[in-house]
Amino acid sequence: TLVHGDTDAEYEKIYEYEGSEMEPLVAKPFSPENIAIVREAPSVELDKSYIGSCTGAKYEDLEAAAKILKGRTVKIRTEILPASISIYKRAMENGLLKIFLDAGVTVGPPTCGACCGAHMGVLGKDEICISTTNRNFPGRMGHVDSQTYLSSPLVAAASAVTGKITDPRDLK
Repeated sequence: TLVHGDTDAEYEKIYEYEGSEMEPLVAKPFSPENIAIVREAPSVELDKSYIGSCTGAKYEDLEAAAKILKGRTVKIRTEILPASISIYKRAMENGLLKIFLDAGVTVGPPTCGACCGAHMGVLGKDEICISTTNRNFPGRMGHVDSQTYLSSPLVAAASAVTGKITDPRDLK
């Protein structure tokens, strides 16, 4: 999605980036600041992929995940919880929920869910998750001995397909 400023806006500096040249990142446990390029991240076996929360389950996020998951099957427990009821309805109307269900994903109601360790995907002891939430502190998504890697919806969806942290560009 392109973001544009007001036509009469004045800026101190303008930065331009070529999106295709940017590397997907992952935040390793236990801080959002503990980042690595996905291809350089540890090759750990994941227990689950969680695409949810207000930060990682907007409609555009679900569309991106659907492009990865269409025609594929997830290898690990995967939950998708849209960020709001309006997003849930739009995803349903446009066939995204069918794509997720056909891929073996559990689709839940709009809620904070596992992001705050409440329900729908809470992690158990020693479980490892890749998540589109915004925090990965010890115990944030469940058991204090679990681990959460933060990523984009594209990386989380690709990782759900392979069962390990995966750059979506590497899927065949």
